[in-house]
Amino acid sequence: MKTHEQFAENQTLYALNELTGSERQEFEQHMETCASCRREVQYLRSDLGLLALSTAGPNPPARSKDRLMRAIASEPRGVSAPVAEKTSRRGFRWAFIPALVALALLFAVGNLWRENATMRDELAKLTGLYQNTSAQLSQTSTQLAQDEERLRLLSAPDAVQVSLNPQAEPRKPHATAIYSPSQKRMMLVAGNLAPVPAGKAYELWIIPTQGAPINAGLFKPDEHGNAVMFDHPMPEGVQAKAFAVTLENEAGSDKPTTPILIVGAGE
Repeated sequence: MKTHEQFAENQTLYALNELTGSERQEFEQHMETCASCRREVQYLRSDLGLLALSTAGPNPPARSKDRLMRAIASEPRGVSAPVAEKTSRRGFRWAFIPALVALALLFAVGNLWRENATMRDELAKLTGLYQNTSAQLSQTSTQLAQDEERLRLLSAPDAVQVSLNPQAEPRKPHATAIYSPSQKRMMLVAGNLAPVPAGKAYELWIIPTQGAPINAGLFKPDEHGNAVMFDHPMPEGVQAKAFAVTLENEAGSDKPTTPILIVGAGE
């Protein structure tokens, strides 16, 4: 019992009508149950007319050529036939050798095209993965830099912690300001803050030992009433007597325009 691979060797000969006798009958019986062979023979027959025009190409597959030569050699001998007809039939067979070569070349090109498409897809995936990884690394690097800045402030020997308490607020918000004169940096951590109206923001003020309050930055709480501010430098040469928070326009103000909500004195 032949395997599918063995039957596949007969596809080209069958398409050229060079498969005869019991081999042809066996192959036709096989094609009744094999959609792959039926489809391949259909492709071969539809392409042979065009591919027969080709006159150049690589050597045909040895297996197909051997089978074709055996088919020619097995022609019945001694049958009277005009010489012209016999010569014409042999010429017809060899005229299709370039077609077989071109067909093999066509299959090879098709395989290369599919492999190329697969490689392009893989390259696109790898490029997207590299871009995503680069973006994540950049974000992580920025976060690490911010964390290092906060750690330096918190570990500074002269770091001072100031707790800000409400003046008159039912929700009792709270905040802690940490500043370091040597680091020239400050940080505010607040909680239980009321949501700000549209167009408004909380503003932190440094109340120096002398002079008017100094703007130390704007911030808005999240949906839980929490806020962290770490993007405003401590003014050089300023001695903080206290810190305070007011509600101002979101563009900021150069002096407090509303009552102080929470305030805390430095040590």
